[in-house]
Amino acid sequence: MANHKSAKKRARQTITKSARNSQTKKSIRTCEKNLRIAITEKKTEDAQKLLVTYTSKIGKATQKGIYHKNNAARKVSRLAKHVNSI
Repeated sequence: MANHKSAKKRARQTITKSARNSQTKKSIRTCEKNLRIAITEKKTEDAQKLLVTYTSKIGKATQKGIYHKNNAARKVSRLAKHVNSI
């Protein structure tokens, strides 16, 4: 347990940030899952719409530091390649 006032504040902030980050990651994973389902079922229109949504969500998460920028770029690039192939 933290003993200093600043350490207690940092512990509170960490709990809040980790909860927000895990919630964001969960929504991104769900969006990616739906996109992959649309790709496997060859639903072109749905896949394109979901790709835009996924790109937006992962981009915002990257700006907040939840994902590394290269990791996000790689994921978007690979999914876009799949969407364009159908």
